[in-house]
Formats: sequence, structure tokens, C-alpha cells
Amino acid sequence: MVLHQIANLDPLGAQVRFLPETYIKMKCIIIHGCPSNAEKAMSPETRTYDKHWIPWTKRELSSKGIEVETPLMPEPWEPNYEKFKEEFEKYSVGEDSVLIGHSCGCSFLVRWLGETKQKINKLILVAPWKIEEGASESKKAFYEFSIDTTIKERVKEITMFTADDEDEEGKEGLKMFHKAFGGKIIELQGRGHYTQGDMGTKEFPELIEKIIE
Repeated sequence: MVLHQIANLDPLGAQVRFLPETYIKMKCIIIHGCPSNAEKAMSPETRTYDKHWIPWTKRELSSKGIEVETPLMPEPWEPNYEKFKEEFEKYSVGEDSVLIGHSCGCSFLVRWLGETKQKINKLILVAPWKIEEGASESKKAFYEFSIDTTIKERVKEITMFTADDEDEEGKEGLKMFHKAFGGKIIELQGRGHYTQGDMGTKEFPELIEKIIE
């Protein structure tokens, strides 16, 4: 394993730590989910869609020397694929990238990978969502797309996190993605839709493990 030396200065002088080369090259982008409460989501003080386990995960990965981006997608309470795409493509994605989606963020990433044919290192879907019963026409346009089954040929590793107590719509979405391009399914107990309220914590060590293994 190739190690890179990084010097961290503190009041006592320079401390040196060594990081695997794979950590230096790795770049993670986390795409958050879509809130149902538009009024609450519009306020930076009350919104939660970019919270849950995302800030904790970013801190944990950053402490290991891994670059992490957590873009805020435009108007996620009424998601629009083209607007999401415009924001997402402000960030560089390459063959060493790890893309992580939560809920509707999973649908966006799957659609984008199918459209662009981009090769990446890992795709991790957390509580993937593909079906929206009674959705508005704009939401239907976001969720209703053909899943590209060839994604698995361009992604080295695909992992999907679900829970025993996930909503039925979420379980159906998971089945659709898994049927299309496979991957490893990890079902954890009592995690619901992987929101902080469902999980009872902001910490998600199982995700960190899958990213860095």
C-alpha cells in the first residue's frame, strides 16, 4: 500500500500522519433527499434534508483525508432533474469517485449515471426511492425514467442500504434498482428511511466502512 505523508501543525509542532494513496485519490459526493414539507424545507433554520447523517459522514471522511462534497440541490421539495443536473455538474466526477445518494438523491444519481455513462469507483444508495404515489406531474417527471442496466459495467462496486422497517414504496424502489443492475443489499434493523428521526442518531458507521473498505 502506498502511503502519503501529511503534516498537521499544532502548538507542539508538526505531527505527521500517513494516509493510503486510495484515500488521497478518492472523492465523495453525497446527494441529499427530497423533503415533503416545502415550507419547512425552504428555511435554513428548519430544513433537515441536508442534515441527518450527512454532516457527520462528511466530518468522518474529511478527518481521514478524503475529499467530500455535499451540494445543496435546488428546490428539492419539488425536484427537477435538469436543475439537479446543472448543480451536480459543477463538481468533478471521475473513475475514483464515490457517489452516495439518499432517498430521491439515489434516483438522481442512477439517472445521471445512465445518461452520461460515467465510470466511477462506487455507487452507494441509502434508502433508495423510485416510486412516488400521488406525486405531482413534476415529481413524476423526476422519478419516472428507464433504469440503465449497463450501469453495473461502469461502476466497480454498488451497495444499497435499506431497513427492515422501511416504507413499502422504498422497498419497491430498492427492488427495481437491484433488479436492474444488482449490487450488495445491506438491511439494517430499525433504520427506517435513514433520517435522523428514524435512526435515532446522526452517526452512520456502516456507511463509512463501505466507503473506505
